[in-house]
Amino acid sequence: MTNTASRLIPPHGGALINREVTGEAARALEERARSLPAVALSSRKLSDLEMLAIGGFSPLEGFMTREQYRPVVEEMRLPGGLPWTMPITLDVPAETARSLKNGAEIALAEPDGTRLAVLEVAEVFEYDRAVEAEKVYRTTDEAHPGVAALYKQEALLAGGRVTVFRRPSNREFLEHRLDPVQTRAEFDRRGWKRVVGFQTRNPVHRAHEYIQKCALEIVDGLLLHPLVGDTKSDDIPAAVRMRCYEELLDGYYPKDRVVLSVNPAAMRYAGPREAIFHALVRKNYGCSHFIVGRDHAGVGNYYGTYDAQYIFDEFAPQALGVTPLFFEHTFYCRACEGMASSKTCPHGEEQRVSLSGTKVREMLSRGEEPPHEFTRPEVARVLIASMRGAAEAAAGGGS
Repeated sequence: MTNTASRLIPPHGGALINREVTGEAARALEERARSLPAVALSSRKLSDLEMLAIGGFSPLEGFMTREQYRPVVEEMRLPGGLPWTMPITLDVPAETARSLKNGAEIALAEPDGTRLAVLEVAEVFEYDRAVEAEKVYRTTDEAHPGVAALYKQEALLAGGRVTVFRRPSNREFLEHRLDPVQTRAEFDRRGWKRVVGFQTRNPVHRAHEYIQKCALEIVDGLLLHPLVGDTKSDDIPAAVRMRCYEELLDGYYPKDRVVLSVNPAAMRYAGPREAIFHALVRKNYGCSHFIVGRDHAGVGNYYGTYDAQYIFDEFAPQALGVTPLFFEHTFYCRACEGMASSKTCPHGEEQRVSLSGTKVREMLSRGEEPPHEFTRPEVARVLIASMRGAAEAAAGGGS
């Protein structure tokens, strides 16, 4: 439960649902887990397990049962009507499923067999992956990374409550790995009430910095909350991104108004649905507001530029609780001599400094810093050093 004296927004559903035990209870559960059949989890499912353990997926207590799964896929709501847009499921091999009865227990493990948690099996059920793909990702195209991951899953799902006695071993960035109860405590310590969350899987360039600082004008603080679970293979590695964030915050943000903490979850690239999902997760971390920019959580051309903003109109504001802050594409305008968007700048494209991701990568690979109007030089230097190191490693590996 959250501190009743807190001024922060309540978690989604009213309480943080932590599914982790410690001390003697953890030791006893670990001992019991040794005698149970085990299911090895993929890296994506390990991220989901950690988020369930720490309350990031409140109000969920475990992997979804059929009763939860169907309305989430079909209606974007949990039973009872609470908004929730992404299925959180556990697929199991058919040979494992045949041995499971309702009420049975199975251990959840890392790929090397290290047991982490116990799942109380409420049921094992079939599902239609094509229907989930169409409803959740708005496409059945296997070139979509979220759909590709879905189609690789087994044909049966096991739903039920989880209890975690050991967190997954891949726990980088411990200095910045704050659970929801910890971010909430930190916000309370700072006296914040209105906190804006920012989701990112990329380095923060000037456009992102601009919209974050616009949001900071109307709230008490910013949670810069980069996602460090699974991303696409061509996304910039989390360790590199974290160095970029640290450089940026050190030089250009007021230290007393920003908290940097990582989000262990995996990226799903579900566009509009994932925008709602990201907002609700940050609500659990204590955010009252959430930034939604252009093509939030998008990939390729599967979603319209602002579909991730339009989807918020499908929910009553009081049902979501968290307040979205919508921003259009931003850029540096030479005529305005500052950052702007199409809402505030009357000048044409010829005055705007706006580069494609491909162009930026080409410049960085040549050791060239993009224009300072596009990215801070400290960020550019981190990215150039990273690309140079990756190139040298590749060249060394081929010798």
